[in-house]
Amino acid sequence: MTDLYSDLAWRGLIHQTTDEQQLGKWLMEKSRTVYAGFDPTADSLHVGHMLGLSTLRRFQRAGHRPIAVVGGATGMIGDPSGKSEERKLLSLEELRANVAAIETQMTSFLEFGKSATSALLVNNFDWMSRFSYLDFLRDVGKNFPVNVMLAKDSVRARLERSDVGLSFTEFSYMLLQAYDFVHLHDHHSCELQVGGSDQWGNITAGIDLARRMRGAQLYGLTWPLLTKSDGSKMGKTESGAVWLSPRRTSPYQFYQYWINVDDADADKCLRFFTDLGREEIEALDAARRESPEARQSQRRLAEEITRLVHGESGLTKARRASEILFGAEISELSDLELGEIFADVPSQTLPRSTLAAGLTAIDALVSAGLSKSKGEARRTIEQGGGYVNNRRIDSIERRLNESDLASETVLVLRAGKKKYALLRFQ
Repeated sequence: MTDLYSDLAWRGLIHQTTDEQQLGKWLMEKSRTVYAGFDPTADSLHVGHMLGLSTLRRFQRAGHRPIAVVGGATGMIGDPSGKSEERKLLSLEELRANVAAIETQMTSFLEFGKSATSALLVNNFDWMSRFSYLDFLRDVGKNFPVNVMLAKDSVRARLERSDVGLSFTEFSYMLLQAYDFVHLHDHHSCELQVGGSDQWGNITAGIDLARRMRGAQLYGLTWPLLTKSDGSKMGKTESGAVWLSPRRTSPYQFYQYWINVDDADADKCLRFFTDLGREEIEALDAARRESPEARQSQRRLAEEITRLVHGESGLTKARRASEILFGAEISELSDLELGEIFADVPSQTLPRSTLAAGLTAIDALVSAGLSKSKGEARRTIEQGGGYVNNRRIDSIERRLNESDLASETVLVLRAGKKKYALLRFQ
């Protein structure tokens, strides 16, 4: 077995453990089964889930068996940990749809199959739905001292707020997650639960429940919360979360998020998310200190994570989109792809018949707002500064037609090096 614990410590992925002195040795004795939970509150995982998936991936590559628990049951309740107010409860139909949607995303990170270390994906609704309310109180609830539950940070923090409080539904969440650990130990010999530091109370509750119900010794490990150097959550943009689904966040937008990571966060992200070794990461750290403007760390980070989440084809598309912004010729893209690449670029809409009749390049620049007058547009072209789809307009007599479209309905115009505008033809 490889020394996984030391690698996790070097990467900064150990925040708390139940046995700091012995856990590393315990992990090296033999293959262990480890689980992490994922709350299906949306039809896609997001960057916040990547740390859990990446950590399970490290356990698997070190010879251990990972279990990803999708919380179909706990997702109906809502975990109060780290939350300032109660979540909107989802219906069973919504949760089922979300669970189905995120299952396939996990295959990018984990290897499923029939070997001893193959990953296992389970839904806790499958076992929790078999309990009646009375059975759960009798078999599980009686093992939970209320004073212990009240002492958990996640519970106490909410109880101290008079404006929000904590519902009985959320208070019960800890019991459900704790029983997950017992069930996984009973049926899959799972001995270790991992999660973000805000899950420490739930993890230790599961360990305590297994001791009371089964006399078993289980273990827990948490990693730090995923935050940027300024303390804000990583994986958030002005438009919302950065999702793993290409329908919600395109490969290009995903790639650009990592390209634009601050220097202060690049080191942590390389350690947390990539499989790059210590020597290469430290070399990238040194290169970043010497030539931060080259953004070598960010490019390597964006390549590794985009390839992992979206595959080689997704990375190729993301790179191509980035190259377009630096002047690469544009062709054979969709309206959607161009819309994502040029999301902040002004656009105008003209009748399709205008293009069919033959639109002069001069009129196109004026219509797009890149030139204030035909005279200015003429001078731009004569000086070599007018472009259609990043190809230089070679004559003031040039007429544009259907064959010049960069996508189904869009022409991309440029004046100078970086001034873009779109013409859409409907």
